[in-house]
Amino acid sequence: MIKKKYFYGAAILLFLTSFIGMLIYGYKTFYIEKELAASKEYRYHFALIAEETDNEYWRLIEEGARKEAAKQNVYLEYVAPQRADNDELLKLFDRMIAAKVDGIIVQGIEGRRFVDLVHKATERRIPVVTVDTDVKSSERKAYVGTDNHHAGELAGKSILENTEGEQFVGIVTGRFDAINQQERIAGLKHILEGNPRIQIVGVKESGITEIGATQATYSLLKEYPQITALVGTSALDGIGMVEGLEEIAPNKDVYITAFDLIPETLDAIEEGKIHATIAQFPEEMGKESVTSLLQLQEKDLLENLIYTETGIIDKDNLPALREGQP
Repeated sequence: MIKKKYFYGAAILLFLTSFIGMLIYGYKTFYIEKELAASKEYRYHFALIAEETDNEYWRLIEEGARKEAAKQNVYLEYVAPQRADNDELLKLFDRMIAAKVDGIIVQGIEGRRFVDLVHKATERRIPVVTVDTDVKSSERKAYVGTDNHHAGELAGKSILENTEGEQFVGIVTGRFDAINQQERIAGLKHILEGNPRIQIVGVKESGITEIGATQATYSLLKEYPQITALVGTSALDGIGMVEGLEEIAPNKDVYITAFDLIPETLDAIEEGKIHATIAQFPEEMGKESVTSLLQLQEKDLLENLIYTETGIIDKDNLPALREGQP
């Protein structure tokens, strides 16, 4: 009987010790970034929550944000889901609020949960700046990034000005549920749908991956062999569209408009495989986001829509762009 009591007592003690240890180490893991920021006497601790960890476009946003944060003695924490996942991103958003960072830069996500989390951060006096994608219905303090509707219009303008005769357009978009992608398609349609010589025939999703864009292009061309122009609305769509076209119709003449300034897209423009790309400047977005959060530590911003530069890059102005790059 005594042995049994001793056994149960030891088991309970072991459980309690493990449980308390888990709480302690979980707490330390949860707040390790906050403690690191405090230990080096940074002015502030900001969090940048990206769409996915190793996306080249988001790494450029991070680069711009880190450069500005370093200049201003701000600790910048970069977090993101391994793969684009709204649920995971929202969990990270909630964690950063719980960690009591001094400001949050985050991609906007459509839906009530995002709006509620922005409200939660606001209640705790943590300013939120949306980057790349806005959610105007939220209490975010500012949006920094591309005017996505205008960017879509530029893609449409590229097709209008560089093609002749009847055109059948296929669209490859990163994610159907992403607000920025929806706005770009809306801008594209706004320019093209009023023109009698141009018809948009189909839209496919790439999942913001190169292989996904290749598969989407293959599917579009198989379903609509009359396609004469392709438009991609996310960073990896351009290269994927080139590969998809080479797989299913390597000799077909298709006017391709991509999105963003990743090196592979610029190389493809130089080689004549992509005709134009819509230029965003993600490093500028990162820099301006940090600048905005710094201002918000003192007072509200006078302007809460901070649109960064957008333009059309083609073979004619690509050399000038490359000369200006570091």
